[in-house]
Amino acid sequence: MAPWLPRLHLFEFHDQPWFHPWFRAKVQAALTETWLMTIWPLQSESPASIVARQLADELRRDGSRAKQQQHVVVDYCAGGGGPIPMIAKHINKDLQHQQPVHFVLTDLHPHIHNWALAAAASPHIHYAPSSVDAANSPPGLLDLVEPPLPPELAGKRTGSSADAGVQAPRIFRTFHLSFHHFDDPLALAILRDTMNTSAGFAIVELQDRHLTSFLAIFLLGIGVMVFSPIFAWRWRSPGTFFWSWIIPVLPFVLVWDGWMSSARSRTRLEVEDLMRRCGASEDEVKKWHVKSGKKTHLPPWADVHWIIGTREGDE
Repeated sequence: MAPWLPRLHLFEFHDQPWFHPWFRAKVQAALTETWLMTIWPLQSESPASIVARQLADELRRDGSRAKQQQHVVVDYCAGGGGPIPMIAKHINKDLQHQQPVHFVLTDLHPHIHNWALAAAASPHIHYAPSSVDAANSPPGLLDLVEPPLPPELAGKRTGSSADAGVQAPRIFRTFHLSFHHFDDPLALAILRDTMNTSAGFAIVELQDRHLTSFLAIFLLGIGVMVFSPIFAWRWRSPGTFFWSWIIPVLPFVLVWDGWMSSARSRTRLEVEDLMRRCGASEDEVKKWHVKSGKKTHLPPWADVHWIIGTREGDE
């Protein structure tokens, strides 16, 4: 089904440098809860668990093609961490009979405190303490992360003589609720860098450009108001209650930015068009297979959407 409207790169409060850090942190926290929550009996699983299952299947297929080469998933524009801790847990449980998958959190503005807590809770989570531009990812990124990746991965990365002939890990990039923030010139640069340095990528969104997405986001705003007393108590944050019920700034921003995110979202065909225009050769583009899908996480309208690209032509 064709989108309800053409892609429009519209104004979001969350993107603005003047948007107060306290409100930005609460908006990010609300989005993280959206990723992780399961509202019984309406939801059987969270959006993060749906994504984890999809990525696990993709990594399993890619590992089979690549003769069990180990993966490192690098999450760009990770914010406070979002769904990655839960995704890492689910994927490594699902792939328990294979080599573990390690995850690296990166952002232009690193959230080191949040990431360090996530890394302390899981041996499979790491983070880049310095700023990382998704359009110009540093070649030695995996050597710069904290905590350091396991020695066997370090040896593969450095290409030491002791590990001669050992294949480097396959880099799989993810963009969770972030790719819609990029205008076309930036998206072109990011895809070019991705195609140069990665074996695959996943663009995951909780919205699209169909009317049902706009309705689901409106209901999200109502849900924020309903659950704000619980989160205000959990976060020890009276301000969360005040700015959700007394003056409903947080629900308004979440709904407005959610609608603008819907208008900014891209389809698989639009991503494939960007790949053809990003500067890669025709032969390089042909090596990539791109697919998309969605699954409802909260009936009737709230869906998880994914666009997954894998390099297959040079296997």
